[in-house]
Amino acid sequence: MRRDFGLIFHFFLVLGDACAILLSFLVAYLIRIHLDQRPFYFKAEPLDFVLSILVLLPVYLVVLAAFGLYSKSIFLKHSRWSEFGRLFLASVVGMMAIISYDFFFHVDLFPVRIMVLYAVLTCFLSLCLFRGLIRLIRSHTFKTRKVTLRAVIIGNSKNTEYLANYISAFPESGFSLAGVVAGAKFIPKDLRRKQYSSLKEALRRTKPDVIFQTDDRRTEYVYRQSINHHLLYYFVPSNAMLTSQMGDLELIGDTPSIFVRVTPLAGSAKIAKRACDLVISTLVLIIAAIPMAIIWLIEKFSDPTASPIYAETRLSRYDHRFKIYKFRSMKPEYSGLSPEEAFTKMGKPHLIKKYRKNGDMIPNDPRITKLGHFLRATSLDELPQLFNVLRGDISLVGPRALVPGELHHYGDRSLLLSVKSGVTGLAQVSGRRDISFEERRALDLYYIQNWSMSLDFRIMFKTFWAVLFRKGAK
Repeated sequence: MRRDFGLIFHFFLVLGDACAILLSFLVAYLIRIHLDQRPFYFKAEPLDFVLSILVLLPVYLVVLAAFGLYSKSIFLKHSRWSEFGRLFLASVVGMMAIISYDFFFHVDLFPVRIMVLYAVLTCFLSLCLFRGLIRLIRSHTFKTRKVTLRAVIIGNSKNTEYLANYISAFPESGFSLAGVVAGAKFIPKDLRRKQYSSLKEALRRTKPDVIFQTDDRRTEYVYRQSINHHLLYYFVPSNAMLTSQMGDLELIGDTPSIFVRVTPLAGSAKIAKRACDLVISTLVLIIAAIPMAIIWLIEKFSDPTASPIYAETRLSRYDHRFKIYKFRSMKPEYSGLSPEEAFTKMGKPHLIKKYRKNGDMIPNDPRITKLGHFLRATSLDELPQLFNVLRGDISLVGPRALVPGELHHYGDRSLLLSVKSGVTGLAQVSGRRDISFEERRALDLYYIQNWSMSLDFRIMFKTFWAVLFRKGAK
């Protein structure tokens, strides 16, 4: 998947809700002061009031999320009245949460209780207004067809004709028709110029972002192609399959379609994970600044001609190439060489087979310096990767970043490249080097397909524990 405009709109949705909530409390305060003719007996400082609410803003946003107001289906036309109802309930529940905080901690946010009623009503109205504005901007942006997701439809089904007509006629759906792989009788006459004879040809020539499959022929092949090309995949079920639980059921126009996720790490989950990465990596960098400076100086004095920091090209999400940073642990003459090249250069080609058979490691690896053995055993060599996390190249938790030259070892490399790689991961905390290559790959795939924020925190805790006791380190 090359583009994720839905994530951008969800970001602005959260930002708009935050602005709407703050504005509503300010308006409620000003109504009581300037429009309500009854006398009041409190100090009128609207700025202080709004700043107090700003601290509690995350609580309100959590309530909105709990009512499903950030789900992907919230932009569907069919759900507008449902959205209004949930917005009103969320406004009431959010206000109750703030009142509870005010009661237990004696903050005295509401010097007069009528302000609670004003705040609930203005909050509901402002949320509706801001969300309506975002909907209009979204619809107008999609109508320009500059940011829509390019869709390929495959399948001999009447749904093919309907989807092709709908996507072509309504760009506000968020899709634009790139191609159709189907028999001519299933394609509208005015769209047959976009017909392709095979999915492979359509993918090569149209560079789509999403695949819609409207029949059940070769589903495994089509789904595999979506993974290999990092595309979204929708399966349009027959009436007999509408109860399927294989994914999220959405309406594209009037056609039920099952959106099959490669990983739960999508949409707002990616925002939450990125925020967590930024906060934790910044804190760890502050704490580790002095140890990192000491390691840098030791590296520099031990070999003034070599750089203390080693950069190597790796692959992360969607085949993104980047330079990963580590403290140098390998002798300079072997840096940048593959294990096969290095062992051959030192005159020990017999170690190649042993290295690969032992899960890409051997005890007392002759390529590594004495200091390097210590840095690897304590995982201190990986501290510079925190800068990669800040840059967004990788995440704190994820699969191992792949080396481009070793891709032939990974039969499921497309799945492994569907999320950002990580400094640590499930494989690392499940034995680090004590488990085989195949086991590490299976654990990485499990993480991708079963991601959750709680799993990330458990892995980070286990990483700290594994490093502290050097479990599985070599």
